[in-house]
Amino acid sequence: MKVLLTGATGYIGKRLLPVLVDQGYFVICCVRDKNKFHPEKSIQENIQVIEVDLNDKSTLGNIPDDIDFAYYLVHSMSSSKDFDEMEKRSAINFRERLNQTNARQVIYLSGIVNSQTLSRHLNSRKNVETELSRGNYSLTTVRAGIIIGSGSASFEIIRDLVEKLPVMIAPKWLRTRCQPIGISDVIKILVGILNNDKTFGHSYDIGGDEILTYKEMLLEFASVRGLKRYIVTVPVMTPRISSYWLYFITSTSYKLATSLVDSMKVEVIAKDNELIQLLGIKPLSYKESVRLAFRKIDQNEILSSWKDSMVSGRLNFKISDYIKVPTYGCFKDIRQMQVTDIDACLDNIWRIGGDTGWYYANWLWELRGFMDKLFGGVGLRRGRTNSTQIQPGDTLDFWRVIYASKEERRLLLFAEMKLPGEAWLEFHIQGDTLIQTATFRPKGLSGRMYWYAVLPLHGILFKGLIRKLTRHSS
Repeated sequence: MKVLLTGATGYIGKRLLPVLVDQGYFVICCVRDKNKFHPEKSIQENIQVIEVDLNDKSTLGNIPDDIDFAYYLVHSMSSSKDFDEMEKRSAINFRERLNQTNARQVIYLSGIVNSQTLSRHLNSRKNVETELSRGNYSLTTVRAGIIIGSGSASFEIIRDLVEKLPVMIAPKWLRTRCQPIGISDVIKILVGILNNDKTFGHSYDIGGDEILTYKEMLLEFASVRGLKRYIVTVPVMTPRISSYWLYFITSTSYKLATSLVDSMKVEVIAKDNELIQLLGIKPLSYKESVRLAFRKIDQNEILSSWKDSMVSGRLNFKISDYIKVPTYGCFKDIRQMQVTDIDACLDNIWRIGGDTGWYYANWLWELRGFMDKLFGGVGLRRGRTNSTQIQPGDTLDFWRVIYASKEERRLLLFAEMKLPGEAWLEFHIQGDTLIQTATFRPKGLSGRMYWYAVLPLHGILFKGLIRKLTRHSS
């Protein structure tokens, strides 16, 4: 049977895909950009990849008619001020197309909406459910609160707060209660309800067995990490201040921080765990979910990260738009250095950023990341999902991986920091020479002024970087 998987490149979709294939389903993966999608070779015979933008009706014809089931795992909250209108329009377009197919069941992962006063984010999720429920198929809705797992937004934000702040002066919404659930349990549930007649036409709240305040979650996280932390909640932090507090301390974007703060004022507690019981699942405790997440991190087995779908100011980002580095009207910093050990040099390049850093004058890179945060950018804190592997579409600090081929000895990055123009950084080993090229296409006079202002820093950073990359390979 065929399953349509929207959000195949997202945090949940990447983890759900191999499980569905293992269960014997043929999966049609909906992605906006095929260049960002890199499934394991072991499953490629059992999937089909199609490009679909749910806000562009002209692409919906790519969805085949003979699908049996579909997952709806998309949202736009972190990428647009008008995310609620976009989400509603996407749901309507999706429903209208699915009505023309053989789909018998649509599964929608939503947020818990059991409060009378909903945040804008949760209200949007509820509206999407309403639109999807009007289809000719049976809708099964699963509503979750905080999802805990390696690479999840909740996990990474909690980790940033706990590991960076021994003492927290925190907003009063840390007293709000929620019911976290582990990502492994969410995947079990999403698979368990597929083609399960008992769940057709029903909606369920899901959560772990514990109800915790956000403050308790932070302290229990600290306990797992063996850290002593002190938290004082104060009533004086406005939503705006709270959003900036999250934005500057964690790796989230400001738009996402605003939506999270709005949602965190509302209790998200499951009305019942009927579905957990129906499927015979014993959920992990909060601490068990945190420990499991760190085991995955320690073993470098993070399958997906919410950061890979987080962009700065480029909602319809497509790799193909930026893979050809321009030359006309551009400034370039080109440096070359001989390589004595090509494999070692490539390994150095493939480990760049994240915990490894930038090899030379890391404090200057960190300062640039902080400046980017001040102007509403993504900063350096996004890091990277895998410490040794790079795929096109991955985030790498404030860069996006555009092209990565060890066989061709080439890595191309595109800047997602706030800039008065566009920037690329390329590493390419030709023969026994590493060619490192920084390209900047300025936008107007401000772009040209910016380039000349940072030129002295480029002389320090880029000269030191190529020297370290090649010297470490000897």
